[in-house]
Amino acid sequence: MTAAATPKHGEAASGLRATEPETISGGHLVAKALRAEGIDVIFTLCGGHIIDIYDGCIDEGIKVVDVRHEQVAAHAADGYARVTGRPGCAVVTAGPGTTDAVTGVANALRAESPMLLIGGQGALNQHRMGSLQDLPHVEMMRPITKFASSVLTTERVADMVSMGFREALAGAPGPSYLEIGRDVLDASVPLERAVIPQAGHYRASTKSTGDPADIERLADILVHAERPCVLLGSQVWTCRGTDAAIDFVRTLNIPAFMNGAARGTLPPDDPHHFHLTRRHAFSNADVIVIVGTPFDFRMGYGKRLTEEATVVQMDMGYGTVGKNRDITLGLVGDVGAILSAVTQAASGRTDNGARGRDTWLQMLRAEERGLVEARLPRLIQDSAPIHPLRLAHEINEFLTPETLFIGDGGDVVTFAGGVVQPKGPGLWMDPGPLGTLGVGVPFAMAAKIARPDREVVCLFGDGAFSLTGWDFETMVRFNLPFIGVVGNNSYMNQIRYGQIQKYGEERGDVGNKLGDVKYDLFAKMLGGYGEEVREPHEIAPALQRARESGKPALINVWIDQNVFAPGTMNQTMYK
Repeated sequence: MTAAATPKHGEAASGLRATEPETISGGHLVAKALRAEGIDVIFTLCGGHIIDIYDGCIDEGIKVVDVRHEQVAAHAADGYARVTGRPGCAVVTAGPGTTDAVTGVANALRAESPMLLIGGQGALNQHRMGSLQDLPHVEMMRPITKFASSVLTTERVADMVSMGFREALAGAPGPSYLEIGRDVLDASVPLERAVIPQAGHYRASTKSTGDPADIERLADILVHAERPCVLLGSQVWTCRGTDAAIDFVRTLNIPAFMNGAARGTLPPDDPHHFHLTRRHAFSNADVIVIVGTPFDFRMGYGKRLTEEATVVQMDMGYGTVGKNRDITLGLVGDVGAILSAVTQAASGRTDNGARGRDTWLQMLRAEERGLVEARLPRLIQDSAPIHPLRLAHEINEFLTPETLFIGDGGDVVTFAGGVVQPKGPGLWMDPGPLGTLGVGVPFAMAAKIARPDREVVCLFGDGAFSLTGWDFETMVRFNLPFIGVVGNNSYMNQIRYGQIQKYGEERGDVGNKLGDVKYDLFAKMLGGYGEEVREPHEIAPALQRARESGKPALINVWIDQNVFAPGTMNQTMYK
């Protein structure tokens, strides 16, 4: 990172006047810093405060994708980070532009997704005078970001952008926010005075494995375990530690469960891949290794793990380890690097426990097979309205080894979570632990921009699609084909179940009943492909026609509103 000396002005040695120094604006400095970071696209909704950033992006070859709501821009930046492994970027204007993006930023925080949100602000010489769209953005953003700051001088613009990215990537990743005033962006300074980070020269290695003694201790625990299991969480994908996780599982002969973005780490037919028997494994294991997922509500705050087991937790963030539940051993660092180190430490070591582990895997496999067979009749039932399990089954059968699946909804996606199995790593996206609805269209947008050759299938609840569905038009405008499936039951059904349980059928639809919207016609109106499905046997042909259309598509599937996913019925908020 360099800052050149201030250029000399006045007469040169020859008696001729010195050449005027080359200047650069704040908006162009933003673009240069983004390009140095490897950003090739920004997601944005225009505003007068931020337009010089667009001008800079054009010069730097950065694609500008303009959306219809700032929440979509923030979700898309989050989604871009998840797909590429590089931070995403959204640019919004001041005031309501920034407040509209808050939900997307908060979702990225809970999902540990690195992104930078840049927001506009009034000029510094109008501070606290009531300028257009003036709000205390930094104070509002600080609780939901890893880093939030104003940029006070044009010379420091690029430096502060790089600082925001560094903070977003430190430890467990997350979002950063920068507020840049209109005058700071529009002003020009001599290029020699601008602090511009040099690409690749301001990063440190992050592949830490923690204390080597703890690596050896964990290797010893696993070698001697009789009934170990491992849960691979989203950080396995965040760290791009898929290969390390596979090697760990296979070398140590350990049954593996996956959640969040780690789904697909092992293919569904892998002998170490288990899905429906997690509760059984957690209740009977003698060693449980939790990798890159917190003891939050999805884990029953750690209470779903047997007290008798040795519990080991690996995580990128120190504050997560041992939170909500005591553990035997905690390791903080890059979870992929830790898994590799443990595998190496345990390699070649055997004892009676390790040799007898096949019995444990066979017992789990028999249990898994029984659960799959018991559920099969519901997956293929021909009832109409269509059972959500049948819809999930048809989608699962439709996926290719390269299809990215996105879940955006409540009850219908809860059904799908137990059925849809991505065929490889990085092929599953969902909101994450904040439970935000409306991520589907922006995630699909980001995925198709980042990986244009990859097929994207998104399952929406009808309530979820309604939140950000107008940006289906953005997908059409930018020619980003994807296959959207709306599980339409005309309700916010996950909430409806809880209301029925608390207040009875007569008050079960208060505040959660939606209209019978024909989303297939909505898609056609905006220039996409649309089709309506009412019978189970129509699902597969409709999906195939959507694939062949080459357009953004919505298949409107009418599903049974009077069935509820087990996960919905077991939610702690309804107990």
